[in-house]
Amino acid sequence: MKIPPKSEQQVDSARPLLEVRNLHMRFPIKRGLLRRTVGYVKAVNDVSFNIRPGETLSLVGESGCGKTTTGRCIVRVYSPTAGQILYQVEEEEGVDLAQFDNRELRPYRREIRMIFQDPFSSLNPRLPILQIVGEPLRANRIASGSDLEDRVAALLKRVGLRPEYIRRYPHAFSGGERQRIGIARALALNPRLIVADEAVSALDVSVQAQILNLLQDLQEEFKLTYLFIAHDLSVVEHISHRVAVMYVGKIVELANTEKLFTNPFHPYTEALLSAVPKPDPRLREKGVRIRLEGEVADPSNPPSGCYFHPRCRYAQERCHDEEPAVREIEKDHWVACHFAEELELRGFEAIGSTTGA
Repeated sequence: MKIPPKSEQQVDSARPLLEVRNLHMRFPIKRGLLRRTVGYVKAVNDVSFNIRPGETLSLVGESGCGKTTTGRCIVRVYSPTAGQILYQVEEEEGVDLAQFDNRELRPYRREIRMIFQDPFSSLNPRLPILQIVGEPLRANRIASGSDLEDRVAALLKRVGLRPEYIRRYPHAFSGGERQRIGIARALALNPRLIVADEAVSALDVSVQAQILNLLQDLQEEFKLTYLFIAHDLSVVEHISHRVAVMYVGKIVELANTEKLFTNPFHPYTEALLSAVPKPDPRLREKGVRIRLEGEVADPSNPPSGCYFHPRCRYAQERCHDEEPAVREIEKDHWVACHFAEELELRGFEAIGSTTGA
């Protein structure tokens, strides 16, 4: 059954569960015998967004644009260089996770979990599934012994695997089954927010659809909130309420999924939409695919002005010299482009699901 786009479903309109403000993450470049710092890679450069309870916000862009680094800052794999990560605790004031040390973060790491990209390297090949999925329960002293086995078996059953698999090792499973194990591990502590980092990019298209359907079912059942990181817009079309487009560490456009697909305001978004595969050859003939010249800008030495201007076919002199500010063009539709109101950009023609979901 085809699942309707998430933009058509209701989202809790309460205050954001997570609010990221002016997030920066820089990695030092060290050279020479004394390993002196000669520069910085600006992986995340002044990123701001929020996620409401029960919502799926997708973060998309080419490889190297800072999506994964943003997600790892939120779960505090990385300590941000600057900015705030405001997490709304139930019935309490929000807390800034960016300021906490590992001891202070421990209770919040139970509520914010991560699904990793590669289902083959994210599971320890030397441990059985019982230990892999049960590790968060043991580490937080929630379950042990037969109670732990029962909980792990129930989690495996919920993600579509047989409970008796708890004694098997990761090598006995396919890529899709391994990702289901990763999802079960993320669910073990009853989280409120899950960061899914390219959770389906390593899977076949038919398996992608199964995992996307599973994630949506789990969201409805457990009232989950997702930050869904991906590089393929065809994948996020049917799972997202809103989409944020990143380029070289910055968000260049953020909007409701339907609005962004039908009426993009940033040239980079238009180029990404043109790359979405269309299964009907007759539809491909109607438009010319936009092929971006060159490579993604170097985050350690980005161009002046708009970072996208060396590859933008609409670039003007102002784009070379002046960095565009993120502004609201329409209600809840934000874009960083000097000429957003003047450009007539093409959206993605709705032709049905491209992922089989």
